[in-house]
Amino acid sequence: MQASLDLNHLFSDGVKSIETYIMFRIKQETQRLKPELMVKNRAPINLSIGAPVKAPPEFVINALKNALSEPGFHLYSSPKGEPYYLQAVAARMKKRFGVELDQKTEICSLIGSKEGLAHLFNTLINPVKNEKDKDIILIPDPGYASYQEQIKVAGGKSFPIPLNAQNNYMPSLEKVVENLKKEGLSPDKIKAVVINYPSNPLGAGATREYLKEVVDFARSRNILLVSDLAYADVYFEGEEPPASILEIEGAKDVAVEFHSLSKPYSMTGWRAGWICGNNLTVSMIAKIKSTYDSGIFKAIQRASAEILTSEEGDKYIKEANKEYQKKQEIMIKGIKELGWDIDNLLIPKATFYLWLPIPSEYATSEEYTQKLLEKSGIVAVPGSGFGKYGEGFFRMSVVASDENLYEVIDRMKQDGFYFKK
Repeated sequence: MQASLDLNHLFSDGVKSIETYIMFRIKQETQRLKPELMVKNRAPINLSIGAPVKAPPEFVINALKNALSEPGFHLYSSPKGEPYYLQAVAARMKKRFGVELDQKTEICSLIGSKEGLAHLFNTLINPVKNEKDKDIILIPDPGYASYQEQIKVAGGKSFPIPLNAQNNYMPSLEKVVENLKKEGLSPDKIKAVVINYPSNPLGAGATREYLKEVVDFARSRNILLVSDLAYADVYFEGEEPPASILEIEGAKDVAVEFHSLSKPYSMTGWRAGWICGNNLTVSMIAKIKSTYDSGIFKAIQRASAEILTSEEGDKYIKEANKEYQKKQEIMIKGIKELGWDIDNLLIPKATFYLWLPIPSEYATSEEYTQKLLEKSGIVAVPGSGFGKYGEGFFRMSVVASDENLYEVIDRMKQDGFYFKK
């Protein structure tokens, strides 16, 4: 019998060094514990996933069904996007943000914004071995977990932009550069700065004045500004709608923005989105995608184009946001009863997240969320999964049914999960 070979040396350092995406790790642990949780009447309630659980609008489902019969729709698509999809994106950006875009040069379709972000980092980073020589991307911390790992795979280095109550979640980027210098890194290696407002995992927003500061920062340093606006349409009644970075004067010279149909229309599995803005960057994304993929399935593009420009789509967003606001109210009331000083914590005006400090008797956020899962079947995300500045906090996603949200609060009370400073 031949000895098995070790092929570990064949794989890149970047891939070998990354962590499996935190949501998949949590899902695996939940599945492992599910049998014993069921026995003690603590079936898992998932508050970890950042995705709507309700069905997409019936309108878009019917549009997809109809598109399946269109001639030629089962053939290859274009990685850049079909004309009807790009036209709909341009119309949506004009209607929602007042932003004029050239669909031929300033928009490219994406198989979800996650895919597009990974491609963007690959277009920017020249991989090198020496840590001090690596290209740098500034990313929010706490922030979307995939940023750091995608940059690592591309061969670059991420550097944190700390988001906290002290800086009102809108920190000075010049201070970030000063911190970078203190760590012996060169500002000349900075290729891009990533912003994400409304924020995952915080739910925090940014003022237009701050967005202008960020644009000015990118322009002064001649670097790319990347706006991840996945939660553009998940905001509460009476609040100012989140702004596009492209609304800021001069932004197109240095900025691109990522959009997704996942959150506003409950279409996470459809994998449809776009990048728009600076035409050179958009062209680079289109070029790399021509090698990596063959575009979004045409029928999905057709259905997406219809929902983006429809009154039904706008109505769905409005109704969904009312539901998220009600769910947030349910959780805030319960969390307050459990001892959290909610009046002095960040209460998001957008997204469907709650970002809360862990009780003092727990050493780490991972310890706390693991205990919540093991004892009560409540699935939350440790703050450490979103960066080093996330430690000491945990994230709950309030997309579950109202019944399950009430059950979460009841279980926490019954199982002794009260907040103690």
